[in-house]
Amino acid sequence: MLFRTPAAPCALLAAAVASPSLAQTAAPTQVDSVVVTARRSAYDPPVVAEARARLSRTPGAVAVVSAESYADRYAPNLADVLRDAPGVYAQKKWGGDIRLSIRGSGIGNASHNRGVLLAQDGVPFNEADGFGDFQLIDPLIARYTEVYKGGNALRFGGSLLGGAVNLVTPTGRTADAYLGLRLDGGSYGTARLHGETAGVRGDWDGFAAVTGQTADGWRDHSAGRSVHLSANLGRAFGQDREVRLLVSGGDIHQDIPGSLTLTQLKTDPTQAATASTTLNYQRNMAALRTTLQARWRLDDATVFEGAVYGAWKDLDHPIFQVVDQQSRNQGVFGRFDWRGSIAGLRADAFYGAWYRQGDLDAKQWINQAGSHGDLRARSFQNATALDVFAEGRLFVTERLALVGGGTWGQARRDYRSYAVPGVAGTFDLTTRATYDGFSPRIGLLWEAQDGAQVFANLTRSMEPPNFSALSPTAGGFQPLFPQQATTAEIGTRGRRGALTWDLTAYRAELEHELLNFIPDAALGVPAATFNAGPTVHQGIEAGLDWRFAPQWRLRQTYGWSDFRFDGDKVYGDARLPVVPPRLYRAELRYDHPSGWFAAPSLEWSVADAWVDYRNTLKSPAYAVANLNLGWTVRPGLAVFVDARNLFDTVYVSNFGAVTDARIASTAVFFPGESRSAYVGVRVSY
Repeated sequence: MLFRTPAAPCALLAAAVASPSLAQTAAPTQVDSVVVTARRSAYDPPVVAEARARLSRTPGAVAVVSAESYADRYAPNLADVLRDAPGVYAQKKWGGDIRLSIRGSGIGNASHNRGVLLAQDGVPFNEADGFGDFQLIDPLIARYTEVYKGGNALRFGGSLLGGAVNLVTPTGRTADAYLGLRLDGGSYGTARLHGETAGVRGDWDGFAAVTGQTADGWRDHSAGRSVHLSANLGRAFGQDREVRLLVSGGDIHQDIPGSLTLTQLKTDPTQAATASTTLNYQRNMAALRTTLQARWRLDDATVFEGAVYGAWKDLDHPIFQVVDQQSRNQGVFGRFDWRGSIAGLRADAFYGAWYRQGDLDAKQWINQAGSHGDLRARSFQNATALDVFAEGRLFVTERLALVGGGTWGQARRDYRSYAVPGVAGTFDLTTRATYDGFSPRIGLLWEAQDGAQVFANLTRSMEPPNFSALSPTAGGFQPLFPQQATTAEIGTRGRRGALTWDLTAYRAELEHELLNFIPDAALGVPAATFNAGPTVHQGIEAGLDWRFAPQWRLRQTYGWSDFRFDGDKVYGDARLPVVPPRLYRAELRYDHPSGWFAAPSLEWSVADAWVDYRNTLKSPAYAVANLNLGWTVRPGLAVFVDARNLFDTVYVSNFGAVTDARIASTAVFFPGESRSAYVGVRVSY
């Protein structure tokens, strides 16, 4: 049965933040916090501590997820990595595919990524038009992951509503071991093997890793297998001067079980959609990425970081037709970090530029049960983008900094399609669109003597439509405007005694939000993706770690999301769908001095979530209980058990939005994984 639950408590961070009685609790002994604070933790490895210190200079919501935080869990995809990051909605759909939304980004997309920059070492997984996928991300090939929410991702040049998620590859100097082996396995034929090696010789260092995985899948038609490779070779030229060559790649084969109606999901959540099995839906891809990166200290005040990169991807994607694509993306970025003084006042700044270009050859074929039939469509898509950005801080007092900056961006879309003989609806067309704009940013950052911070900022963002949204016809691109938003946020973060907290409130007022509709000329909606009227996204992102005894830690995150139309001519003030209005996660962990731990956890979607813009259908609330157990047998040898959905609850993990559930298809629900258990062993030297 579906779990239905009453209203949840909303106060996670109440009076405990300042309680002196808690200050005597022992400090943590494991690196598992995701909260960024200006005060360093003695238990953070230097590379993680440096990342937290750098992000703490941001006057807004950020997080750092170290590899240690999920080392003793089965974490095959990005949703597992970002589980404890406040304000990040990341839910598994199937295989390595997830739904990712930060502050309501991309809620109009039922598939793929939009509105968040996904990157590894600053190099995007997104195509040059912003479109992206998740399957090429391997969490085990990351030393830590940076999360920049909203306009706080200015360091990467863009200004997307959702911000950026950047995975950072280990080097020979920052890897936590010279040799590591890991084996995971468990329910539904799941097996994963990972190996890595790292070393330093004089001025040279290197890191290399490989991960292979196979799974039968818990639903019908959801089997998959993948291989991920990564290498990082560096040469130092003195203090804070180095050049690196990074190479990574992946080969993924994944069956797609598809989405269900709510009735189908309640009756049998393991079933696949009929079309998925009849047409043998799959998502298969191979990719190779290469980056030449440099970090170079120019003087005592200035450091330069830059890179040139190239990426190739081949996609074979049988769905309603076989989508056959090859893409090539290239780019160059450079950023200067400066520290000094202005008029006797302490100051720092970063400034730089990012140019990228991508071309994609697209063909569509008749799907003959997963094989190519006759050609049905052919096009070439070329996207270029340039961002020029800067941000600076000026400390007007010892503790208070004024922050200002912005980014100017230009994006161009060039499209050419060809008429396929004998195929109606295909046409010869060459068309182009250009979008540009400036997104300013101002803020304040106050820091207490113990490193606790209070911040506020006001940021403008702009997101040009990608090729999928522009959906060309014989008359050219659809008449879309870039999605724009003005976001205000205020928050606090810090660590005091036994408590580590992160609390942010935000409100974004959007113009031309890109949402999916049913085309209706009478309503002025000519295409499936179109600009909505004014909308509002507002919410609270809260996280609290409480070490209330030497071996005990309670972690809690809570997200309140209130996204709605604002006087829309069709939908009035109806709430926007997809992201649950209230989502609570908690984990209670006990670490025994002998080396074993136990960590029960709870994921609670507290209230039903709307499925359609008309607010006629809801996705039921749910609660899922999990249990994580582990034992460090000796230094360098650890085992764990990760048991999920202990009570085998049938629930909706996530779903796609529809306009009006009374008339549109509602086969949009993805069931959450049933009861499962995984075991793992880690060996390192």
